[in-house]
Amino acid sequence: MNRGGILKKIVSKSVDETEKIGFRLGRLLEKGDVVCLTGDLGAGKTTLSKSIARGLEVHEDVTSPTFTIINEYQGRLPVYHFDVYRIMDIEEMYEIGYEEYFYGGGICIVEWASKIEELIPDAHLWIEIKLGEEGNIREFYFKGTTEHFEKIVEELDKE
Repeated sequence: MNRGGILKKIVSKSVDETEKIGFRLGRLLEKGDVVCLTGDLGAGKTTLSKSIARGLEVHEDVTSPTFTIINEYQGRLPVYHFDVYRIMDIEEMYEIGYEEYFYGGGICIVEWASKIEELIPDAHLWIEIKLGEEGNIREFYFKGTTEHFEKIVEELDKE
């Protein structure tokens, strides 16, 4: 996992519960936040991304930008949804001007963040998603690298 912070595990037993976690997270995010998602194929990164965007009041259909690397949406703040699965060379991130997104005034959601870990800002929320042993169970491991993100994780765990 990525850099310091407190680790918190939240278990979801259904797609509906995963969507609720993402929605609540989206409601708690603030301007400039970077959310990093990792996990195996089918773990739920895109489901979580879509529900985070809904929590950020994005009303359009959120799709995984697997072939375009980034999709932009407007909610209560701009939402930049990255899918870096197909990044073969870190240079591709420089070519799309990732810094403007990561250090701008919106919210960045980065699927497959471990592929570009060296580019992730120090202040971020890292979420590793693991498949549970049965059905739709997912284990979410949250690590906030700042007090701001640690408070967000505490709030998520209360509900």
